Amino acid sequence: MIIFILTVLAAAGCGQKKAEQFTALPFPDITLPAMIQSQQDAADYYAAHFWDSFLSSERDFPCDSVLVSGVRKSDLEQKYANWLNILDMVSLRNSEKAITKLYDKALACEMKDTSSNVFETFRALADKYMYDANSPMRNEEYYLHYAGRLVSYEGISAEERAKYARHAKECALNRLGQKATDFRFTDNRGRVRNLYSVKADFTLLFFSNPGCEACLNIINMLKGEPKIAQMISEGHLAVVNMYIDEDLQGWLDYMPIYPEEWYNGFDAELVIRNEELYSVRAIPSLYLLDKEKRVILKDAPENKMMHYLVNL
Repeated sequence: MIIFILTVLAAAGCGQKKAEQFTALPFPDITLPAMIQSQQDAADYYAAHFWDSFLSSERDFPCDSVLVSGVRKSDLEQKYANWLNILDMVSLRNSEKAITKLYDKALACEMKDTSSNVFETFRALADKYMYDANSPMRNEEYYLHYAGRLVSYEGISAEERAKYARHAKECALNRLGQKATDFRFTDNRGRVRNLYSVKADFTLLFFSNPGCEACLNIINMLKGEPKIAQMISEGHLAVVNMYIDEDLQGWLDYMPIYPEEWYNGFDAELVIRNEELYSVRAIPSLYLLDKEKRVILKDAPENKMMHYLVNL
């Protein structure tokens, strides 16, 4: 059962009273109905109702550089991270419904009082947590759903709408459940292959660079996990380690670091990067594909990828 410290705030959020001598309020957590017993039902409920009290249209508390509807920004940010963890526990359909509900409620706050910082705060949190390439909680499926709404929102500038349109286009590449885009690559022995010619129950597509410390950490994690090593040796898991930049000699010099049983390749014509076949916003980037090359995990943080692999 999910455990939360739940408190109910009687005052119900979007106003802009003066913050002089105002004591920050605790975040108004919701109460789980007694009839809900299973962990999955609890996760579904929290995902859908997490923001109900905080984004109530009846709230009227200060919004300034420190406070968002009376709650400290740092506290709200932690709650947002907690909510994203809950979204990972529910179906994609339910997570999208929860994201839509949050967006609509935050927008209602903006429409009620344009001096409120609620909508802008949630927009910044979505950029930081769902989309930023360095976020350990990044999720392009979630962000696509949020950014897609911002593309047509006239309350932000045309330049910002164009930015969200670019981001949404990136996030729409190789979506979960769809077949990943095929591509050709040349391996370290000069043989030309393509992604779909790699036969395995699962394929880990690993975009990496030589000398990248984060990439080396992932290499060592994959090599050091016995179950993953067994899956590779038995042919259940193939690792396609791709280099998509220009320094071919640097890549070849780094070859002793890469396991020989991997498919270590480079994009000779730089098609992946130049034609944007994949959204590789930062290195490393990890994708997991099934036997039919459908996307299971997309640009997944390494901890999430490792957890998934060892529990296959």
